[in-house]
Amino acid sequence: MELLGWIIVGLFAGAIARLVMPGRDPGGCVVTILLGIAGALLAGYVGRLLGVYDPGEQASFLAAVLGSIGVLAIYRWFAKRR
Repeated sequence: MELLGWIIVGLFAGAIARLVMPGRDPGGCVVTILLGIAGALLAGYVGRLLGVYDPGEQASFLAAVLGSIGVLAIYRWFAKRR
């Protein structure tokens, strides 16, 4: 059930990351939303490693958005290099 919560938060975080970082994405909206899910999962994982979140506690929405923006920025950087 926890993973489903991360996915739902990641969907919204990916959409917000897309609004914050406008421009052409090599993969389109679907890839951006999938990157948002990855960013939310990454934010939760790093938060747990740092002791910010306890197991069973979801990352804050702000952390998920920041993680999504970070993953999207890295994706765009690698896509430009090709």
